[in-house]
Amino acid sequence: MNTSDVKIYGAIAEFENPSELLHSAEKMRDAGFKKFECHSPFPIHGMDDAMGLKRSVLGYIVFVFGLLGAAGGFALQTWVHSVAYPLTYAGKPLFSWQAFIIVTFGLMVLAGAISAVMGIFHLSKLPRYWDAIFYSDRFKKFSDDGFFISVESDDPKFNEKGTMDFLESIGGKFVEVIKGA
Repeated sequence: MNTSDVKIYGAIAEFENPSELLHSAEKMRDAGFKKFECHSPFPIHGMDDAMGLKRSVLGYIVFVFGLLGAAGGFALQTWVHSVAYPLTYAGKPLFSWQAFIIVTFGLMVLAGAISAVMGIFHLSKLPRYWDAIFYSDRFKKFSDDGFFISVESDDPKFNEKGTMDFLESIGGKFVEVIKGA
């Protein structure tokens, strides 16, 4: 393989423990890096703040679709019982909204749950079958006992030598550049 065919995807550094990873993420954020990820075998409390991530919009998506589901269910029942098939039974009025609450609630929960699953997939850009970080042999241990920070090469502050030096200065071990075909 020709060296000109090798593409640089970014850099990766390993850290000793979750505390080091958390403090290193704060240093990355403070240094101005935007396209970096922290990889850990378990969630670390405070990592979103340390990375400078904004609050997720998923809650708003679920709320809106839940309301749409409830409104749609209520409107459908109102139309069916008042317009399409107006039947009077047991002396009740055509529009008896109390009977519609159970189905309205059920459709609200259903629409909210479906939008939550679809929103998670969309916002997480899943399914993602391949990532450049898989070129790193050391990264294989991240799901067991490894703590890593990876920086993408299209980050505005990325510089191969400068980024590697910075990762070492904040405590990164086994710093390497991620290269691939």
